[in-house]
Amino acid sequence: MPRDQSAGRAPYRIGMVIPLQGPGGIFGPSCISVCEMTADELNSGDGVNGRKVEIVYIDGGQAPQAVAAEIGRLIETSGIDAITGWHISSIRRRLGPLVDGRIPYVYTSLYEGDERARGIYCSGETPEQQIFPALSWMRDNLGIRRWYVVGAKYVWPLRSLRKVIDFASMLGVEIVGTTFVPMGHGSDPRLPAAVAAGDCDGVLMLLVGQDAVDFNRSFAEAGLAERITRYSPLMDESMLLASGPEATGDLYCSASYFSSLTSANALDFLGRYISARGPSAPSLNNMAQSCYQGIQTLAELASKSGGTRSTDFDRVIDGLTFTGPRGVVRFIGNQAVQPVNLARADVFDFEVLGTL
Repeated sequence: MPRDQSAGRAPYRIGMVIPLQGPGGIFGPSCISVCEMTADELNSGDGVNGRKVEIVYIDGGQAPQAVAAEIGRLIETSGIDAITGWHISSIRRRLGPLVDGRIPYVYTSLYEGDERARGIYCSGETPEQQIFPALSWMRDNLGIRRWYVVGAKYVWPLRSLRKVIDFASMLGVEIVGTTFVPMGHGSDPRLPAAVAAGDCDGVLMLLVGQDAVDFNRSFAEAGLAERITRYSPLMDESMLLASGPEATGDLYCSASYFSSLTSANALDFLGRYISARGPSAPSLNNMAQSCYQGIQTLAELASKSGGTRSTDFDRVIDGLTFTGPRGVVRFIGNQAVQPVNLARADVFDFEVLGTL
């Protein structure tokens, strides 16, 4: 059985599932760097309910069944007390039935929404929070109504697209075409070719990490970046750098966190990160900050409930509210609601245009 308060001063071991390979591997260094900072900060105080925090890294870039097998072994051997981290929905769907409330699981990634499994607390953005208001803003401010969708062929892109289609009339937009490819195929030449033939005003990108980088490059090489706007709910500073300046023009993103946010909490977080990890540390981004928020959520739940089990957290999750780099985060049921910002790519950084 997992450790609980009776374990006294035993370390509180957090299984951190983050991609270290594959399309999402581009986020791995930033996620690890932020996690190390967060653990150090907690351990300079009371840890989690008096227990020193230890991070156990699990490679979320493996196949979902391999991740589930590793997590299963760790749970059975009491090797971890909780799970969090940024990883794709295909992994979460494998872990949900496996975890089933045995240990708490804070899922930090933006995702398709509507997670109801026991013991899973979702702190990432949903399409209703993130994509819908961005499409409405771009309709009103840029006149973009006709969208072509390119995406990876797995749960988050496919379910998010279904929601956009269901609410298209309310959003005042039209989906004129879609092309989906397997993960790892962002350079597929069918993607820019389909967009070019799609008679669209904008491209909704539902691609992950290096796949989005590869698409950005081929999109620019096809001459499309000069005449068609792109919007992605999953784009970070490292992806801009990897794409190159010629491939990031007229590219928009919405997210709850950008490293260029100028709120007091965001600037404080940035300052602490640079102080702790040094000026040459991997760049901050939404994915890495979400790992901080995952650990912060576990610590807040433990503090409020006085325990560390899923049953303890279930009692207090609804209405849990705290303030962090994203601003005020409040849980309604098991889902966090938080400010979402719209930004435009500015070479290798993001210019935040405002809160949606």
